[in-house]
Amino acid sequence: MSEAWVTDGELLAAQERFAAQIPGFVMPVAYGVARADASVLSFGHVNAPGAVRPLPAVVLASVCGYVATTGVYRLDHAQFAKVVERLAPAEAATHMPHPNLWSWRDLLTDAGADSTFLGFFVAAVDDPPVDQYDAQFRHLLAP
Repeated sequence: MSEAWVTDGELLAAQERFAAQIPGFVMPVAYGVARADASVLSFGHVNAPGAVRPLPAVVLASVCGYVATTGVYRLDHAQFAKVVERLAPAEAATHMPHPNLWSWRDLLTDAGADSTFLGFFVAAVDDPPVDQYDAQFRHLLAP
């Protein structure tokens, strides 16, 4: 890893750089990732309303295509590996945990040849689920 984001200022600058590359980007109210193995979903860290970590959200969006609309975005192994690679410099900020990065690495490590990944973005809390996978994700957001 050649780049390292150590300070809060560096993390914020990285977030702003990624967001600037996505015209119209709107921070989601909730997001997460799951690995799909056949019809079974294994979820990584869930970023529920009120607990969204912005940098991982915008890094994930930069690869999967989220801009401002609730949706489920499919990623192949290489695309999801790119997300993890792009977020890795944040780990240099040792003064805070990185649950998205850590859980996403686990999802990637445990992936099989037929695994795919799903990025979930919820733009507004009252948006209905877009499919059955999104419904499973929304269940995890319930208090």
